[in-house]
Amino acid sequence: MSERSGIFSGEDPFAISRQWLEEARKHEVNDPDAAALATVDPEGLPNVRVVLMRGIEDNGFVFYTNYQSAKGQEIAATGKAAFVLHWKSLKRQIRVRGPVGQVSPEQSDAYFASRPLQSRIGAWASEQSQPLKSRASLMADVARLGLKLGPHPARPPHWGGYRITPVEIEFWADGEFRLHNRFQWRREEEGSGWTVTRLSP
Repeated sequence: MSERSGIFSGEDPFAISRQWLEEARKHEVNDPDAAALATVDPEGLPNVRVVLMRGIEDNGFVFYTNYQSAKGQEIAATGKAAFVLHWKSLKRQIRVRGPVGQVSPEQSDAYFASRPLQSRIGAWASEQSQPLKSRASLMADVARLGLKLGPHPARPPHWGGYRITPVEIEFWADGEFRLHNRFQWRREEEGSGWTVTRLSP
């Protein structure tokens, strides 16, 4: 523990995560909150895709998506996921693993209402991860739904937020000669204390 100083210092991994993200916002040109999210399908084959981590709360990381998408179905089946936030400009990353659950409908409603109108209509129009006849058919659905739903569409029931509540968080920073600095925070379950371990590069 005494080795943790500078960017690794602190007793709250979520506060450290927020600090790193805020610093990344000053340096990353596009989407500093972009994370590679991993799930597994029914056969145990991993699946990974980029999502936007829209909130680092006091006990979890939040992103939003279509519940009926491949990731949504895989989360529903296992209740678990992992992700990595990687900032090439800062030469840092945060790795997270843990159980996943939906955020409250109220929280999803609030975030949905903050999105641009076309993104809200797109959430209604897209059957995410399903085969698509053509781009033109998708855009026709967007136009049709835009007229039908008006300027204040409600959140679709199949769209909302997930919260990953970690049992493991790793903070990684580049080191000279590839002797990187890694600190792993682990706990048995939500609410239990953290154990912090320095890992070999």
